[in-house]
This record gives sequence, C-alpha cells and structure tokens, in this order.
Amino acid sequence: MNKNVARGQATRAHLIDVATRLFTERGYDGTSIEAVLAESGVSRGSLYHHFPGKEALFWAVLEGVATRVGEELAAATRDIQDPVAALRAECLAWIRLAGDPVVQQTALIDAPAVLGWQRWRELDEQGSLDTFAHIVLAATYEVALMIARAEDPAPALSAGESAMADFLDRLLGAPG
Repeated sequence: MNKNVARGQATRAHLIDVATRLFTERGYDGTSIEAVLAESGVSRGSLYHHFPGKEALFWAVLEGVATRVGEELAAATRDIQDPVAALRAECLAWIRLAGDPVVQQTALIDAPAVLGWQRWRELDEQGSLDTFAHIVLAATYEVALMIARAEDPAPALSAGESAMADFLDRLLGAPG
C-alpha cells in the first residue's frame, strides 16, 4: 500500500474515532463539523474528502458501532448449539449493550432521528425475518430504547434485562 493511501485511511479512521467520541458525549445535534475539525486537527478539505457532510460522518460512526455490536452478539452465541438458547443469549446481550454509552447515543437515540425511523429499522431487518423474529426484535428494541432514554440507565438496564429474560421464558419456556 502506498503512503498516501495509508495516510488517507489513517485520517479517515481518526476522524471516525473523534466523531464517535463527540457524538457520544454531545449527541448528533450538539456536535458540529467545526468541533470535529478542532478535536481532530484535520483540515476542512481533508474531512470533506472523506465525508461529504455531517450525516455521512455519522453514518460511518454508526457502521463502526454496528460492526462492534455484531461482533459482541456473535461472541455471545459462538458456542451455543441450541437455537432457542442462542436467541435468548443474543437478546440478553443486546439488552446489555444498550447500557453502553456509545451504543445508547449513536444507535438508539440519534440514529432514528438522523436516519429516519424507516431507514433505521431497515438496518437490522436486512435478510429475511419471519413474523416471530420481528416480534422478538421489536420487544428487544423497545427494552433497549427504554434503557437508552432512562434518566438513570443502571436500574433501567437491570429491570430491562430481567424483563427480557422473563419475556423469553414465557415465550420460549424456561431454560432447561
């Protein structure tokens, strides 16, 4: 790889790291391109070379968050052979991730507003899901949104995790 390409990739990654931190701390509306430029030390031209605007930068941040979430959900189910146990583990892992400030602010609070509800929902509905899977996904997201919007996320996380476990027990039967 030539030095210019490597430098460009490093600049892009640096901008995403800085934007991730700022979007998490200040939210989408509270983060300006000027703040990203000031924090990153990158020129305006360089930022716009990589991202045509703030929404594109947010999208790159969201893609990074989604990748991390996907990796953590996969890790939660990696050694589970039983599909019901895997579903249970993945739902509970997602609820726990709702307690992560980066996931809360970018994926659960800002993404629906920035992308629009329909586009946000389509992110997780890629692939064919049957009606049952939509119901479970909807319940899991509602609990995650409750946690993300709570004044005090710690008790909301505990209550949400307990409620999701109870919901899955009632729906699927208690784990055996």
